[in-house]
Amino acid sequence: MGSPDEARVRLPQLRLDELLDELQARLDAARGTRDRVHSLLEAVLSVGRELDLEQALRSIVEAAAVLVDAEYAALGVIGPDGKRLSAFHTVGVSEEQIARIGPYPEGHGILGELIHHPEPLRLAKISEHSASYGFPPHHPPMNTFLGVPIRVRDQVFGNLYLTEKRGGAQFDEEDVSVTLTLAVAAGVAIDNARLYAESRLRERWLRANAEIVHRLMAGGARAEVLGLIAEQAREITGAALAVVAMPMEETESLSVELALGQGADAIRGMILPMDGTLIGEALSGATAVTSADVLHDERVLAGSLRFTGLGPAVAVPVGTGESGVRGVLLLVREAGRTAFSEKEIDPLRGFAAQAAIAMELAERRLEAEEVAVLKDRDRIARDLHDLAIQRLFATGMTLQSAGRFIEHAEASERVSRAVDDLDETIKIIRSTIFGLRTREGTEGSGLRARAVRVVGEAAPVVGFAPSVRMEGLLDTDVPKEIADNVVAVLSEALTNIARHARADHADVVLATDGREVRLSVADNGVGIPPEGRRSGLRNMAERAEHLGGHLELTRPTDGGTSLVWRVPVKKA
Repeated sequence: MGSPDEARVRLPQLRLDELLDELQARLDAARGTRDRVHSLLEAVLSVGRELDLEQALRSIVEAAAVLVDAEYAALGVIGPDGKRLSAFHTVGVSEEQIARIGPYPEGHGILGELIHHPEPLRLAKISEHSASYGFPPHHPPMNTFLGVPIRVRDQVFGNLYLTEKRGGAQFDEEDVSVTLTLAVAAGVAIDNARLYAESRLRERWLRANAEIVHRLMAGGARAEVLGLIAEQAREITGAALAVVAMPMEETESLSVELALGQGADAIRGMILPMDGTLIGEALSGATAVTSADVLHDERVLAGSLRFTGLGPAVAVPVGTGESGVRGVLLLVREAGRTAFSEKEIDPLRGFAAQAAIAMELAERRLEAEEVAVLKDRDRIARDLHDLAIQRLFATGMTLQSAGRFIEHAEASERVSRAVDDLDETIKIIRSTIFGLRTREGTEGSGLRARAVRVVGEAAPVVGFAPSVRMEGLLDTDVPKEIADNVVAVLSEALTNIARHARADHADVVLATDGREVRLSVADNGVGIPPEGRRSGLRNMAERAEHLGGHLELTRPTDGGTSLVWRVPVKKA
């Protein structure tokens, strides 16, 4: 046993060791706090550098998981309705696991709790909370939870969700403080990324408008410019399908002039009614019209359009109510994609209006050129009449008078023939003058409008509205005589359906490739009875044979009748 002096020496040493241990612990804590502050600053700087919104969201989730040492992290973006999640970014779950789990959550249970009450939420066990909704099959087990809202300009943008702190520990108040600090920085980064994305989007729309104006002013064809408008809008908005529909003169219908993208071949050339359709509503109201899902929208189904695999859509008028709407631009995204927001529709509306102005300016320029040509024709015709014809007529009179004094028979005959030639020349010049002064476009309505009127007039008789599709330059490539026969055959075919087919659906396709015109009329009726009268069909066949074409009549395997009438529009 030691002496009292030795005991007094050991006691200060024990206290000193305790103090040193406590000092070391505090130093370690301070070092840990310093390291965490450095990590937080690095995370804030990393998040703030991102200008792409999707990448910024990804960086926020990754930084949050590292800062609080969580195994799983997610960022849920709240949709426009403020009630559910429109996007979900995760860390810690593999692509294979995501595929097995199924669709991303919409905001039920604990996730929805933060949507409805945007305040920090810390849980030791998720399943013990009253709002717990449970996990879907194949979802990894999760117990500890930390959630904080992300605000952008005082509006809740979304929520950060963190689960399963490593080492089996619980999330503490310091984790909450660090995550809230990151959420503030995330809000600033998201706002910057949004502003940058909006500025880039405006720049793309401006470039697209400039390209369209340049193409129009350079004399680009109408179809080429319409294609450029549709392609630019489809690319910028991320749409899978772009459709341009134009109103048809003297009818209550629209023609799908152009379609690009998914399912375009089945839509191009279709004739749609104005009433009760999505495109017709945009045209008549001169305003943008949206659809959350085209597969279940009666306004789309009413136009006989079928959009397989597609979802959200927007129809924007090309033009304004003041200057007149020239057509409609329809954009459709793939099924499952986000609906078109007002922020996307506003620049799209402006783009379509600017495109319409550019088209009108180009048409005015073309009209001015046509007026100049017509004036030049009038001048040429006047000069021919006032100068050339008068001089030829005077020369003819002189020769005719001189012929009386020619005694030689052969010479007199030659002079007489010269006078006759001058008369023929005068007739030719007068015919040319008449042609120069005759303006184009006086032949009446085009084939497209006439065919649509025939189908519209037949609808009450057959009991339904046949589907109509048109392709090619029908109004310019098909001569009037052939167009008259096409209209007569179409009317006869629809009349036959009404009288004999007992059908409830019919498809009409009228197309030309510049070499021949083809009219196809198919129904799902009972077919042609063997003992039925054939006078109408014989008339159609004779019309085709007279024009160098032929009529084909078949019965498809699924029933009904298919009639194809085709004749050449240009001689080989």
